[in-house]
Amino acid sequence: MRFLLPLTIATTAIVSPLAAQRRPPDSTSSVQTQADDYTRYELLAPGSGKFRILYEVTATADGATQFFNPIRKGSVASDEHVIDRMTGEPLDFDVVGGAVARKAGVRGADSSTDYIRIRLTRPVPKEGEARLLIDKTYFDPKSYYEENGLLIFARPLGIKRNAIVLPAGYDLVSCNVPSQVIETEDGRISISFWNTLPAEAPLVVKARAAGSVAGRGAGSGRVPAEGGRVEAGSVKALEGTAQREVAAQRPQSAAPLPASRFPLPERAHQDREIVYFLQQPETHAFDLYHDYTESRAGVGVYLNVVRAGSSVSRPSARILDTGEELTWEIVQGDAIARAKLDVADVTPQTQVVVFHFPPVKAKGSVRLRMFETYTDSARYRLEGETLVWDRSLGRPANAVVLPAGWSLTNSAIPATVTELPDGRIRLDFINPRPDEIAVYVTARRR
Repeated sequence: MRFLLPLTIATTAIVSPLAAQRRPPDSTSSVQTQADDYTRYELLAPGSGKFRILYEVTATADGATQFFNPIRKGSVASDEHVIDRMTGEPLDFDVVGGAVARKAGVRGADSSTDYIRIRLTRPVPKEGEARLLIDKTYFDPKSYYEENGLLIFARPLGIKRNAIVLPAGYDLVSCNVPSQVIETEDGRISISFWNTLPAEAPLVVKARAAGSVAGRGAGSGRVPAEGGRVEAGSVKALEGTAQREVAAQRPQSAAPLPASRFPLPERAHQDREIVYFLQQPETHAFDLYHDYTESRAGVGVYLNVVRAGSSVSRPSARILDTGEELTWEIVQGDAIARAKLDVADVTPQTQVVVFHFPPVKAKGSVRLRMFETYTDSARYRLEGETLVWDRSLGRPANAVVLPAGWSLTNSAIPATVTELPDGRIRLDFINPRPDEIAVYVTARRR
């Protein structure tokens, strides 16, 4: 399946979409659940021990009216702000102790830890989401300090998707976690990575003032104004990254990217995800849903161009922020041009599923979940008694659920494997690279 957006459309976890166990709304007994965590650390003025945190998180407990975010021990928080990402408007919050958080459903809440308690504008819809942006500054000189002429950020990170942005005027010297290195639009250097392991990433980043000589002091590189806070590199930078992430990924060739392709899309910030539910292989059919965030004001349509060799049926969609069901239509062949859809290389067999939703308002965004059933005898088939799933996947987060009664025998691409409550086997593929992975899976009957 290939996704193509018209010029008027742009886009922007990972979680297992089936994993969250949800409960009815009850502020004293419902369990807090969350997904899609992403953290951007903006290192402020050298010597300040301060860094700004832009934390994106999604509340997923059905009916929840509040959300709790812990303040990490050893850090002093200040300058807190919370934004509803659907509307772009600020949310009310206060700081409470761990006992309050635990009573409200935060499992394992530490009584010695403080929490930011956020009051949601609307209850989380059934099987829906409330997307938040928490903006705060931490003072933590044990994590962010200077040593031997180097600027050092050393912090174990449990969130799976992260970015660290150096102060203006500083060059990256070393990073111990495999990461993308991206120059931001304002000239700062960012380090971005997916942590694909089930443990904290023991991150250590070292930087040096531009133009300084190794072994000397940090010099007088360009640094931000008071406190090092750079407004242009915060929420607007996140929004710009989101709008670029639907663009085509870097071609698989040695040719350099043209200057117009910079800054590079940040893979860790992409929150497009898809789950395939394989039916019995004799049918060549699989159900799927894919999630997508639209953040460009005025956009109210999404085009899904069906991959050649596949056919689509039974589409449906809803807005995860509100639970609203959406209208859709399937357009094929010559009707694509008549409908003035921006689709290239149209053949009589080309199918496009068009999903309609209320246009995105200024400062806001919308999170869509789209369902479809596909039939593809070439990529999903039975060879003798062996189930074969052979499909290239382009998103950073992909999952495949085997049909009931089948056991996994091969997976060419590394995956996290879990057994669902009903006994089916699920494979989660995390691809931190900006290219496709050739997923090849086989299974046998139990």
